[in-house]
Amino acid sequence: MADKPLTSRGTATRQRILDAATREFAEHGIAGARVERIVAAARTNKAQLYGYFGNKEGLFDAVFSASLERIMTVVPIDATDLADWAVRLYDEYLRRPDLIRLATWERLERRPAGHLVDDSDRLDDAKLRAIADAQTAGLVRDGDPFDLMAMVIAMSMAWSPVSNVYAASDQEPPELHEQRRNLLRDSVQRAVAPGS
Repeated sequence: MADKPLTSRGTATRQRILDAATREFAEHGIAGARVERIVAAARTNKAQLYGYFGNKEGLFDAVFSASLERIMTVVPIDATDLADWAVRLYDEYLRRPDLIRLATWERLERRPAGHLVDDSDRLDDAKLRAIADAQTAGLVRDGDPFDLMAMVIAMSMAWSPVSNVYAASDQEPPELHEQRRNLLRDSVQRAVAPGS
């Protein structure tokens, strides 16, 4: 099925499977996710799921890849203003906590150390180039661009679902989120300022 062009109905079914699987994997992880729950939520059957994705591992790969692409598209980097990028990441984690949960399950169940994805699947080349260009322009402190990117991302996740201190929710008062955004913005600006 994956090699043939999909009909509009097939495309809709495949998307329902991805949506249901995103929720299932985010809540239960790879090992805990159940294909039966995914196909029931997607209003389809196992044969379709396996036809599109091969197996549960292949389905998780598709879900995880889509989540990485989403964060790149919805929150593109601006290396000339890494503080604003961090705040936009914070906001996206509030809107879509499943993105962080999927990455956490990938880390816990598959890759406890090193990069989260294989080198061939990494989507950070443009980010790293942008940071290096901002460094060359004197807008960002010296240091390994990857390490700077990782630090800014980690700062943006301070109140995310993977926080070991406090996980924020979009149900909290807006003024609380604004206080966090201001603190995050100021902290990242100080951390990445030239000469820091």
